[in-house]
Amino acid sequence: MSEKKTISLLEKMRNGEELSSLQQIAMVIELSIPAILAQLSSLIMQYIDASMVGRLGAGSSAAIGLVSSTTWLFGGLSMAAATGFTVQIAKRIGAKKDKAARNIVKQGLICVTLFSLLMTCAGAAISSRLPVWLGGEEAICPGAAQYFLVFALSLPFVALNYTASGMLQCSGNMKTPGILEIVMCILDVVFNALLIFPTREISFLGAQITLPGADLGITGAAFGTALSEVVTVFLLMYFLLVRSQSLRLRRKEKLVFSSADLSAALKIAVPVAIEQTITCGAYIAFTRIVSPLGSTAIAANSFAITAESLCYMPGYGIGASATTIIGQCIGAKRSDITKRLGWLTTLTGMLVMTVSGGLMFLFAPQMIALLTPDKAIRKLGAEVLRIEAFAEPMYAASIVASGVFRGAGDTAVSGILSFVSMWVVRIPLAAILAPAYGLQGIWTAMCIELIFRGILFLTLLAVRFRKKADNGDYYYR
Repeated sequence: MSEKKTISLLEKMRNGEELSSLQQIAMVIELSIPAILAQLSSLIMQYIDASMVGRLGAGSSAAIGLVSSTTWLFGGLSMAAATGFTVQIAKRIGAKKDKAARNIVKQGLICVTLFSLLMTCAGAAISSRLPVWLGGEEAICPGAAQYFLVFALSLPFVALNYTASGMLQCSGNMKTPGILEIVMCILDVVFNALLIFPTREISFLGAQITLPGADLGITGAAFGTALSEVVTVFLLMYFLLVRSQSLRLRRKEKLVFSSADLSAALKIAVPVAIEQTITCGAYIAFTRIVSPLGSTAIAANSFAITAESLCYMPGYGIGASATTIIGQCIGAKRSDITKRLGWLTTLTGMLVMTVSGGLMFLFAPQMIALLTPDKAIRKLGAEVLRIEAFAEPMYAASIVASGVFRGAGDTAVSGILSFVSMWVVRIPLAAILAPAYGLQGIWTAMCIELIFRGILFLTLLAVRFRKKADNGDYYYR
């Protein structure tokens, strides 16, 4: 399935041409496959990355796991800022207003950069005290603080990565961001190999080779990730601003700051930011519940989250394609197929993650074993993974439905549902179960909450698609 064919189907949709059921299915599959493959490749590299840190011992793994929920928060806010502009680009391209889309690209890159610099300052300011606030053991706090500081300094590149990648995806180009995601992960592994460990001898094809190393440990892992982000951002910018057929810069087109565009960006981004704050704030509270269980539980929790990513990241790939499809449908005023494509992408995500959840249940011990040699961590990590496997189909429903809502510019609802689900169900239930059942009880609470969240998102999706809006742009009630 070629990218050219995918763009052709999107063009047919934008031109108001009839799309058969098979063509609609083909469009969803063609847009989703590159994103899914990119997510899977990214996770494989993250596995290798986590395995490298795991070789440093449970304490090092626990140090990174302690601050990981906070890095998700800062990364989520970066993604929210990017979403404010990428959704608008999808709608402009759907409406064949490419010049307006290019002006939004320029505004978005500038605004996201400025916002990310503010986050860098905030992250650097709290880095030294953050591990203490999260209840980390004294032995792991210095390493956790160093890791988070390097991450905070790299935030402008993280934010621009989200932005440029999202802009290309919303133009219909899912392939290039996917390839560059793979490149970034390979670079991460290479940089980590050079920065985490000391200079050492390795055997390659029967020959002994001296591999140089900086012996920076946890800090080296942070620098490796940051350097891979820097290289990838420059490549993404090249493809966005020089090579993209619809979004590349034109000499005669000057930057015009539009109050309407910026206002629309805020209306889209603020609810997404609130959702990310709610969700990641709950993850931070979740980490705070796990912390008293000790380094083994913290490390097992972190590794299990990494392992579970192999199951749910394909859902995020399909969610990204849903945002592109629905955004362009609405821009092209194709209310005749918006509802069908919304359900089609959601059900596709549920099917894919049902299969991946089954595989996770079967191979949980092997998945954790790849990440750590510690037997206690392996046993505990495999147990909680098998608990979580039952939630994957409904987790998929919430992920992809959220992508549908983003494509429609209807971003507030996801935050509301996430708040109810995370703070009313997951956190109280985890706090109740943790003292008696340990990490297994905490992950049982997570499983119940994800199933509940999926039901909420499916219910709202049905409500939104029940009745066509008066203006014909979106099924909404």
